[in-house]
Amino acid sequence: MRRTDTEGRGPVRYGPPMPELGLPVLPGPASAAASAAARPHGEPPGGGPALLDAASGYWSRRGLPVERDHVAAAPGAPPLLLALTAALGGDVLLPRPCPAWWAPQARLLGHGVYHVPTPAECGGVPDPYALLETVRRVRAEGGRPRLLVLSVADDPTATVPPPEVLHEAVEAAADEGLHVVSDETWRDTLHRPHDTVLVGPAEMDHERVTVVCDLAGPFLPTALPAAVARFPDTPLGAVLRARTLDVLTALGATLAAPAAAAATYALGEPDDVTERLTAAVRLHARVAEAARHAVLAAGALARPPRAGRHLYADLGPLRSALAARGVGDAQDLEDFLGERLGMPTPGGHRFGDDIDALRVRLSTGPLLGATPEERLASLGAPDPLESPHVQRALHMFGSAFDDLRAEAQRMEPPR
Repeated sequence: MRRTDTEGRGPVRYGPPMPELGLPVLPGPASAAASAAARPHGEPPGGGPALLDAASGYWSRRGLPVERDHVAAAPGAPPLLLALTAALGGDVLLPRPCPAWWAPQARLLGHGVYHVPTPAECGGVPDPYALLETVRRVRAEGGRPRLLVLSVADDPTATVPPPEVLHEAVEAAADEGLHVVSDETWRDTLHRPHDTVLVGPAEMDHERVTVVCDLAGPFLPTALPAAVARFPDTPLGAVLRARTLDVLTALGATLAAPAAAAATYALGEPDDVTERLTAAVRLHARVAEAARHAVLAAGALARPPRAGRHLYADLGPLRSALAARGVGDAQDLEDFLGERLGMPTPGGHRFGDDIDALRVRLSTGPLLGATPEERLASLGAPDPLESPHVQRALHMFGSAFDDLRAEAQRMEPPR
C-alpha cells in the first residue's frame, strides 16, 4: 500500500503554526514563570512532582483519575508524540486530514505513515471500516501497524466526533491490537459545551489509550511550551511510560523551569485561568461563526466549528474563479489567501489532505484585533462583532471571499 506522499508539500520547518492564543498572557501564569526563571535547574525528564500532580488533578476532574507515576510531561506535544511513537515502534495510522505536526514525528523515526479517510460528519477520527481495510492492506504488504493517533476536538477541522463514531473507531483499533494516542489539546474549547457531547477514547478503553494535551494553545502561549500525557493504569502502560521517558531523556527534551511553573499553575485551574478560558472560547466561537458565514455566503463549504480557534473551508465550489487567478491546488490557495488576508492560511495539504483539493484552515486569532489592547477589548465586549476592529477584520476577510463569489458568478454560462 502506498504511503502518504510528502513531495511538493513544503519543508516541515515551514509548516503551519498552531492556532495562537490571540490574547495577552494572564498575570498568574506569567508571574509563575518569572518566579521560576531563577531556579538553577529545570525539570527532570518527564516532569517534576508538582507538575505531575497538577496534571493528575486536571484529568481527575474530567473523570479520568490517574496517579503521578502514570503521567509524563515534555516541552511541547511534538517531542512527546515523537517519544511515544519511538517507544511503541511500528507504523502509524492517522485520520485525513490531521494536525500538521503528527506525521513528521513518525517519518523522522523511519516509521510508515498511513492516512485513513474520516467519516462524512466529522474529522479527527478515522472511518472504522476504512481503518480496518487500511490495517489489512498494510499488513498484507509487510507493514506493522501499531499506533493510531486521533483527536476528539480536531485541528484542523474544528469538529467533535459523535461518541458513537468514536466508539466504533476505538473498537476497530482494539480489534487490530493498535495503541491509541488521543490528542485532547482542544477539548476545553468547546464552542457550545452544553450542546456538544465530548467523550474521550480513554473513557472507552482504559488499557490501550494514552491521552496527550498540549497546553501551548488553550492555556499557555507558545513561548512557554509544555505538554502532558496520561498513560494507561496497567503494567503495559507503566512500561510504555518508562520507554517514553527514556526517549525524552535521550533527546534532552525536558521542560524549562518557567514553562513547568506556568503549566503547573494553569493545570490547577484557578479562577483567573478558567474565567479567561471561558471568555476566550466564547469570543473565538462568535468570530468563527461569523467567518464561516462569510465563507458560506461566497458559495464555499465549511462544517460548523465546534471547538478550537479556526475553521476548515473547502473552496472547491469556487475552483473556476480561483483558476482564473492562477490557483490550481492547495499550495496555490495557501499563497493566494495568505496574501489577500494578511494572515496564515495553511492549505489542506499541510494536514495530509489531497493537494488537489482546495481546502484551507482559517484561524480566528488574527480577526480579534491588531494589538493586545484591541484583543482585550474584544474579549470584554458584550458582542465582539460590534467592536470596530473586529468589524474591520471581518469586513476584509469577507471581501476576499465576496470577490471570488462575484468572479464565479461572472463565469457562469448564461441560462
